[in-house]
Amino acid sequence: LTGAASHHDTFDMKPDAPAEIRGEFKPVSTSVAGLHVCEHLPQLAARADRYAIVRTLSHSDNNHLMSTHHVLTGEKQPGGFFDKVASRDDWPSYSSALSFLQPRRDGIPSGVNLPTFLLQGPLTWPGQHAGFLGTNFDPWQISDDPNKADFKVDALTLSTGIDVARLSRRQELLGEVNRQQRRLGEVAQSRRLSSDQDLAFSILTSSRLAQAFELNREDNAVRDRYGRHTTGQSLLLARRLIQSGVPVVQANIGRVQNWDSHGKIFPRLKDKLLPPLDQGVSALLDDLADEGRLDDTLVMMLGEFGRTPKINKGAGRDHWGPCFFGLFAGAGVQGGQVIGKSDATAAYPATRAYSPNDVGATVYHLLGIPGDAEVHDRLNRPVRLNRGTVI
Repeated sequence: LTGAASHHDTFDMKPDAPAEIRGEFKPVSTSVAGLHVCEHLPQLAARADRYAIVRTLSHSDNNHLMSTHHVLTGEKQPGGFFDKVASRDDWPSYSSALSFLQPRRDGIPSGVNLPTFLLQGPLTWPGQHAGFLGTNFDPWQISDDPNKADFKVDALTLSTGIDVARLSRRQELLGEVNRQQRRLGEVAQSRRLSSDQDLAFSILTSSRLAQAFELNREDNAVRDRYGRHTTGQSLLLARRLIQSGVPVVQANIGRVQNWDSHGKIFPRLKDKLLPPLDQGVSALLDDLADEGRLDDTLVMMLGEFGRTPKINKGAGRDHWGPCFFGLFAGAGVQGGQVIGKSDATAAYPATRAYSPNDVGATVYHLLGIPGDAEVHDRLNRPVRLNRGTVI
């Protein structure tokens, strides 16, 4: 939830707090006795037995870029300062670390990010790529709206008149050209090009992955159930990619800072943000459960921080790192529970706080990566991949 959703107005409501804290929305009962969520999340309320809510996520930053890096990598941004853009000194994203530690060459990437790249003007959000591991381990970035009638991923589409056999002959020709250019073999960019050529070929000839992007293969009723909007179709595409064997998919719900509601937060949440989220995530949980995939697929929903307890003069809420929520389902998560309790105004954790490092430790644990796994930074120094504790 890029930009950071308000925990007060979604999954950690404070109906007994003063009006300037509790806001305009009312809590509603869920399928789990004693658990309440926002009235504008009725479908997720009906599925509360499938997920757990952590209400005491916490860190010390209130900056979008630094906090996003922390959440998407499980570690603080090296040398972080206000609006520090992405660099190759950053920690790797989860899929990048997986790609590095458990490489594969079957035409299926270790990670896909969609449908937007978090970029605004000169600011590139950190945490979206492989950081110090290098470009070879970057996740695939899809930057197109899957809700568009003509949505397709050009990199996975063969040009008109080219079939797989013809492509194979072209690969043979390419191999001959490359053999005659071995003198360039020690140049870093040349090695990257060769790797990309091999990967591109294996992906183009992998019908399993290519078909995952063909949303028109889905029954219209299924697409309608997710919602005919970017959020719903992005989550449907995420499900299809998981089915095709992609181990890590990141779906950015909205363009950069979409949930950054400093003003008029209540109509924005009620009319624009919460309904498609409620519909799309509910459909995703249903499909994964019906297919038997929820048992081994972790679904996480969280932003980079929370929002301030007190509503500001513009009828919005500002950045707040000390306390926020995360929703977790599948992969052994016991649904129907709340982990942690915030204080009376949801300003600070009243029980044990969990950091983004702990989120990262949980992700790596479920990916089969040991908690003490080491990688090497750009100076070839061994560093521990994560220093959190599994939640």
